[in-house]
Amino acid sequence: MNIEIQEYKEFIKTIKSKIQSSQIKASIKVNEELLKLYWDIAFMIIEKQKDSSWGDGFLNKLSTDLKKEFPNMKGFSYRNLRAIKQWYIFWQQVVAKSSKEIGQQVVAKIFMIPWGHNIFIVSKSNSIEEALFYINLTIQNNYSRAMLKNEIDKNIYERQGKSITNFEVKLPEVHSALAVETLKNPYNFDFTQMREDYDEKELEDALVDNITSFLVELGQGFAYLGRQYKLIVDGSEFKIDLLFYHVKLHSYVVIELKTVDFKPEFVGKLNFYISAVDGELKSKEDNPTIGILICKSKNDTVVEYSLKDINKPMGVSEYELTHVLPKNLKSSLPTIEEIENELGMMDE
Repeated sequence: MNIEIQEYKEFIKTIKSKIQSSQIKASIKVNEELLKLYWDIAFMIIEKQKDSSWGDGFLNKLSTDLKKEFPNMKGFSYRNLRAIKQWYIFWQQVVAKSSKEIGQQVVAKIFMIPWGHNIFIVSKSNSIEEALFYINLTIQNNYSRAMLKNEIDKNIYERQGKSITNFEVKLPEVHSALAVETLKNPYNFDFTQMREDYDEKELEDALVDNITSFLVELGQGFAYLGRQYKLIVDGSEFKIDLLFYHVKLHSYVVIELKTVDFKPEFVGKLNFYISAVDGELKSKEDNPTIGILICKSKNDTVVEYSLKDINKPMGVSEYELTHVLPKNLKSSLPTIEEIENELGMMDE
């Protein structure tokens, strides 16, 4: 067979892509049909209970009979039938209060994610708003159940968009809304395993050493560009703590870290860095650079006054460390300096 190897590999790759796409579409369709079935069953159960004296006790008999009729089909246990009913009642609160069009849109979104995700969201959410937030988050980011659980465990709903910003007055409306959603308050840095009395350099080191966890905590869309990022402005060198690019905002993002309480003078420095990035790095295709100041704690009123007349878009958030290691607890691995000292490699 006279087949060009590279051409054949590309041919196989194209076919595999089509097969995988077809499998995904089929899986989504199966899930959608299953949830439609559950929705209809729940409706029928509730309507029957309205028109008769049947209580939830009949679900046991219904479960037994359905499993007997459909032995190869899962989902008809008493526990799952009860969950189907509770799930339906939960979302009917939205459908009943919304217009027909809005209600249909909500139900369509619910049917887009797996049953296990649905039940987990409903069981963990304290409000319709919170549940809708996690439904949208799952759809946008294609979360597995484990990833969804991680976001819910971190209470992302309560922390999302809680920073104090000037985005509404410094950014176009569409850009502003998305920018607000990208910020959290507080950021949780427990993954750094900091020791007591750490300074800004140690915190920055720890965040970069755990850059994957840091990016997860920042949220979807952040691309890491560097730490102590050098900018030359008219012959003078300046260093930005952390520089990112946000692929959804199409903006550079300057992050300044402070391990102390917020002070008004911090925003002046950040304002300069944002201006410098706009002048030295930003292209015509990029949206305005935004800044995020992350500090140990803040007084909201002081922050609001500090941002009031600032020219550049920025937000201020806190970070939290719910546990720190004792200062005298060191890693069992020696530092580079300790190794060099031991081998007599340090300069005299």
